[in-house]
Amino acid sequence: MKKIGIIALMLVMQNMFAQTNRFVYQVTMKLDSTNRNDIKTENAYLDISPEKSLFYAENRIKRDSVMSKAVQSGGGPKSVRSQMESLKSNINYTVEKDKKALTTAYKDRLGRDTYLYEEDRPLNWKILSETTTIGEYKVQKAETDFAGRKWTAWFTTDLPYQDGPYKFSGLPGLIVKVEDSKGDYSFDLMKNYKIAELPNITQRGPGNIIKVKRKDYVKQQEKFRKDPVSFMTQGAPQPPRRGGDGGPGGPGGGANQAEMRKRMEERLKEETKTNNNPIELQ
Repeated sequence: MKKIGIIALMLVMQNMFAQTNRFVYQVTMKLDSTNRNDIKTENAYLDISPEKSLFYAENRIKRDSVMSKAVQSGGGPKSVRSQMESLKSNINYTVEKDKKALTTAYKDRLGRDTYLYEEDRPLNWKILSETTTIGEYKVQKAETDFAGRKWTAWFTTDLPYQDGPYKFSGLPGLIVKVEDSKGDYSFDLMKNYKIAELPNITQRGPGNIIKVKRKDYVKQQEKFRKDPVSFMTQGAPQPPRRGGDGGPGGPGGGANQAEMRKRMEERLKEETKTNNNPIELQ
């Protein structure tokens, strides 16, 4: 009986450690360098399993859920448009860290396609002696220079994960808070709980997943910022032309297409104009 009890306890302990932990961070962003009073705030998840971790926007998983329910109920994108509008996010990327391979993979959607690259810049932390308390955790200070910004992090050994939000990891505990010296970006741990397993972050919409080197992703990103409309429409299938006036749906169709394109151009240009302060400057 004693052996059975020990085995049962081991199974319970194994199950506990096999669970996925979700850490919810509040992400604060100043995306427009010309208007520093415009502060964007939203939540993001850091889901940690024994094999890997995922960092992504809370609204991303909510959008996927809304679309999944719409498909199951027979509805289409139009039926959930208002819900999707309310779940827009400024965190359009996902970061996946593989614990065994010690790799950090970054995914971001540019135009119709999603670009994937493996981070090739190591994080070199300087751990300082300064300590304090954030929430319920005793934390210690660390600093690093990464991607053109100087970052200060506070980590806790109370949570035995050498991980953190975004691409940050490699400290002797979980990062509870990390912010850059300019005050443009901040990640603050709000709460954590257990979930059954890592979610399946699916590819949205048309387009492909394109694996590239980081330097090639940076080139594509620069092209998108300079001319988002051309980037969005490159390689996109052209709608069929029908009707006497050469547009979809007959007379006036061409004019409708031109108006739609004009609205898209204005929206993309405005979004690009006000998103001029990226998290990575180099």
